[in-house]
Amino acid sequence: MKRLNALAANFLLIAVLAAPLVSRAQEEPQLTVEQQKEFLLNAKLIKYKETSKGITAPKRCTMSDGRITHDAHFQSINERKPFKELGAGKTEINFVDSYLYNLAAYELAQLVGLADMMPVTVERKLFGQTGALAWWLPVQMDEVQRTQKKIAVPDPNAWNAQMHKLRVFGQLVYDSDRNLGNVLIDKDWQIYMIDFTRAFRLYHDLQNRKDLVKCSRELLDKLRKLDEAELTARTKKYLTRPEIQGVMARRDKIVAHFEKLIAEKGEAQVLY
Repeated sequence: MKRLNALAANFLLIAVLAAPLVSRAQEEPQLTVEQQKEFLLNAKLIKYKETSKGITAPKRCTMSDGRITHDAHFQSINERKPFKELGAGKTEINFVDSYLYNLAAYELAQLVGLADMMPVTVERKLFGQTGALAWWLPVQMDEVQRTQKKIAVPDPNAWNAQMHKLRVFGQLVYDSDRNLGNVLIDKDWQIYMIDFTRAFRLYHDLQNRKDLVKCSRELLDKLRKLDEAELTARTKKYLTRPEIQGVMARRDKIVAHFEKLIAEKGEAQVLY
């Protein structure tokens, strides 16, 4: 009897300890991409607060459709200047900082097979302003926090595979403000890319070829097949013609770069 009581007590203790984990899992709605889009487009704003991250005054919005309550990230910055001083002696001509680039980045990510590395994002009007509204991700930390706390990744190969994809995409969109705070990590060590408001510069050259070390076979195939007409159709509300031409020119250079690496080192050393 004492043994049975002890077993029962242990089982109860395990159940109590596991309850918060089950609860947290149940709190995250299991919706398809299309269902997430529908929610973001139509759910009512319940409350919001300013987030502490970033300099573009994003808001964390709690939304509800009557059945599901979930948070979303709203960014409405749309600053355009012929010339801007960025500090530390840096300046930029034809400066743009726009929520439209978040929408363009999401569309482009879908075209090159990286949609699973970005939150679902839609255009929505809130607070009297039109902006990008993104599904709030259940993350445990960002890359700044991970590196500061020196937390080791559990599977270096899987981590590196994701990071290589992230770097290729960064070169494709030419983001002038990429930083480790834009890399989010969930409990399963899935990486997400966010905040592209300073991407899609007009340059046809790559920002940093040294970032392009390896590439997944699927991503390289998608880049080769990226069609300018399809990209234009998907992003014409968000990107100008010169910005689209910049993407395609950088695509050409990314593909040529990896083809050169493959010729020099062999496919096994470059593709995975």
